[in-house]
Amino acid sequence: MEWWTHLWLNEGFATWVSYLAADYLFPEWKIWTQFNEETMDAFRLDALVESHPIEVEVGHARELTEIFDAISYKKGASIIRMLESYIGAQVFKKGLNSYIKRYAWKNAKTEDLWAVLSEESREPVNELMDSWTKKRGYPVIFAKLEGTKLELEQSQYLSSGKLGEGLWVTPITLCYGSYNARKNLLLREIHGSINLSEITHSKKDSIGPSDRSDQYSTMELKDAGTQPNWIKLNVEQTAFYRVQYDDELAKRLRSAIAAGFLDAPDRFGILDDMYALCSACKQPLSALLSLMGVYHREIDYSVLSCLIDIAYKVSSVVSDAIPQSAADFKSFTINLLHFEAENLGWEPMPGESHLNAMLRGQILELLAHFGHEKAKVEFIRRFNAFLNDRSTALLPADIRKAAYIAVMQNATNSDKSGYDSLLRIFRETDLSQEKVRILSSIASSPDSSIVREALDFSLSSEVRNQDALFVLRGISREARETAWLWFKENWEFIWKNWGSGAMTARFIAAVASPFSSEKKADEIQGFFSTRLQPSIERTVNQSIEQVRIRAQWVKHVQQQNGLVELLKELARQKH
Repeated sequence: MEWWTHLWLNEGFATWVSYLAADYLFPEWKIWTQFNEETMDAFRLDALVESHPIEVEVGHARELTEIFDAISYKKGASIIRMLESYIGAQVFKKGLNSYIKRYAWKNAKTEDLWAVLSEESREPVNELMDSWTKKRGYPVIFAKLEGTKLELEQSQYLSSGKLGEGLWVTPITLCYGSYNARKNLLLREIHGSINLSEITHSKKDSIGPSDRSDQYSTMELKDAGTQPNWIKLNVEQTAFYRVQYDDELAKRLRSAIAAGFLDAPDRFGILDDMYALCSACKQPLSALLSLMGVYHREIDYSVLSCLIDIAYKVSSVVSDAIPQSAADFKSFTINLLHFEAENLGWEPMPGESHLNAMLRGQILELLAHFGHEKAKVEFIRRFNAFLNDRSTALLPADIRKAAYIAVMQNATNSDKSGYDSLLRIFRETDLSQEKVRILSSIASSPDSSIVREALDFSLSSEVRNQDALFVLRGISREARETAWLWFKENWEFIWKNWGSGAMTARFIAAVASPFSSEKKADEIQGFFSTRLQPSIERTVNQSIEQVRIRAQWVKHVQQQNGLVELLKELARQKH
């Protein structure tokens, strides 16, 4: 790269290539569906006013710390994938070969790559990509059905729900009732429309990919006159934008998911987009809950991982907004995951994929966090067996963190046996992975005194400097205030120990971001008003913005009628 301004070209490209290589070598891993998980961090960071463009003018190398983030790595990888999808994989590959040969043993900048790809593809690559690398943020595409036309409108998506500025040259892909009925176009203006009658498909078109390997069967498209066709934009989630459908289109997509018409990346995208719109107060929480309900027989790892991540975030907001419904939401989520929890069981099965092993751990962790009583009893039984015999098959590594969280849910100042047992395991083991599991769990107790002790332990000589962050990221919702007070008291030590490095920024984000009130945002702002340094300024501002956004969502949820009753009803449903 010519200068640090083009950092993303190095890091974003490397991230994209790592997935490309993994997919080529191990197609059974379905790595591009997992890539969607990687983009979630970029989507959420880039939806803040305090985000930054992929290309940031860097005056000096010391300014770099804060741009080694999800924007440079993950958004960078995402827009490369978007471009490859738009111009075609073979053309993209040919263009890369020409680029590498032309600039061998030389420094290059972003525009050099676009120029070569434009030559090979005969597409306006520079026009397309400039809006994605030189502007911060990304668009949300509003899709509305008007007779036989699909009306599109784009505007900047912001987590605050406010109107943003900017216009992107957006590659639109859509399917109309079938993966064989597609339309691709560039949306260059704010408004655009598509004549659906021009998109043809046969009655024998396959609804989904022929190599579908999940529980959704391949079905034949029904006559459009008897059943309204679903419309899915951003097919396979290859582009970096969100989509908001009108009520009719959203209803059709829910039906399509329930019927098994959509493949995993699209199921993932619809769910993640709805969460984003809901958290920005652009959709009611009831709409998100309704959509979540159709995933009750989902088995794909990435889709369920997204569902679990959303469940944690919604649980926190519900607990702050309508605390009387917190238990009902947890019951609703547990019921949603019951099908796959039963399928996976507690122990590894011969020949199972690594994705099933990962998913088992995630589901069991949620059961531990959400206080599922039967699971808690089983966790304690298995943990006690592990204490007596470290080689027992009852607590394999994939579910160990879930068991540790369950143990810490019972830890109190009057009964610290579980906490003390975990520290003993930490001191006995030589495995870094096991130490990280324990550090990620010991602050998950609802007892503030235990959390305080765990936080003090994170700064002790027994914990490597780079591992202290795991404790902060595992803090229970009930201990947010304890962690913030501890952080303020230990600020001088933290700054002296980690200084202007990236770890300090991560400390700040972990401790400050989880709150959900304007009062707390003001307090955080006041604390850093006399302590702000260039290396942490962006992170501090992003954290404060996230707290204000969450506070706004809490108020929005409190204003929605019928949620308490709806959550009671959902909690009673068994799938």
